[in-house]
Amino acid sequence: MGLFKRGSVWWMSYTFQGKQIRRSAETENRKSAQRFLDKVKGEIAERKWFEKLPGEDRTFKEMMEKYMTEHSARNKATMSHIRDKNLRDHLVETFGDLTLAEITPSLFSEYKTKRRDEGAAPQTINNEISLMSHAFNLAIKEWEWVKENPVKKVSKEKVNNLIERWLTLEEQKNLLASSPKWLQEIVLFAVNTGLRRGEILNLKWPQVDLSRKTITILEQKNQGKDTLPLNESALGVLEERSKDHHGETEYVFHTRKCTRISPPNLRKSFLSATEKSGVKNLRFHDLRHTFATRLIQAGVDIYTVQELGRWKNISMVMRYAHHYPESLRSGVEVLDKIGRKISTNLAQPSSSINVTL
Repeated sequence: MGLFKRGSVWWMSYTFQGKQIRRSAETENRKSAQRFLDKVKGEIAERKWFEKLPGEDRTFKEMMEKYMTEHSARNKATMSHIRDKNLRDHLVETFGDLTLAEITPSLFSEYKTKRRDEGAAPQTINNEISLMSHAFNLAIKEWEWVKENPVKKVSKEKVNNLIERWLTLEEQKNLLASSPKWLQEIVLFAVNTGLRRGEILNLKWPQVDLSRKTITILEQKNQGKDTLPLNESALGVLEERSKDHHGETEYVFHTRKCTRISPPNLRKSFLSATEKSGVKNLRFHDLRHTFATRLIQAGVDIYTVQELGRWKNISMVMRYAHHYPESLRSGVEVLDKIGRKISTNLAQPSSSINVTL
């Protein structure tokens, strides 16, 4: 029997009925933890036993495997399930062998610090928090594995939602010159359609209508369909891709083996191209930002941009209007036209009126 530390919190280790038990003393004070341990030892010696801790026999890895199989795979869209897998892998790497009773808010606080040091984005950390919390909620309500959700006490990271990065024409030229042909096509298609990475990688030929110059996107959440027009640049990419389409695969963008391009491989190639071209601080998702920003700069109205990009509300599109003040100039210039009309009317001589008293 003894005490040990996890981060700043003291834990107890003792044996009961031939089984080693590890339990948080829930204190950073060693003396308090020792008093708690002495009490436990006394109860064991007197053969008095407290209620067995829920989650004492279940590991975090077991909980996440059950969550992925029984909830994520069944109830979420394919891309959401794939995202859950990636988030799960990071969490299991740290918490996998711990029992559910051993996981505390302080442990997760240390985990957040570790992820920040690794360069994880605030939104990514928040997604990991949400996934873990949801799994604990199911473990409480449906599986009866635990009684409390330790993640509820964990604060989320502050996310900066200001969209500031888009691709300039010069940067685009350099990026394309530094990219292999398959990546050139994907970058051009992304900039000219505003599609998300997953939508591009999942795009199949039955969704494409070259004669009508449209593509159909299947909405993951509501299972709806959106038919979108293609400009000449995007259409040109698809026409070029169609020359290599001989029925080996339905994917529009695919590997040499005719399989779907994986997100990690795309990310790796995209990062390599940005470094080679000297284009800094550019993520693949910024190509979608570029699509919206260029439309706004060209004077396309906000509601049209919203429909083309399939943003859920107008406030999400309004952020792009702040990128380029010149795109708003035509609005204020309307007042000049009105002002000139007023000046013209004032310059005209008014008819004289004779008043007889």
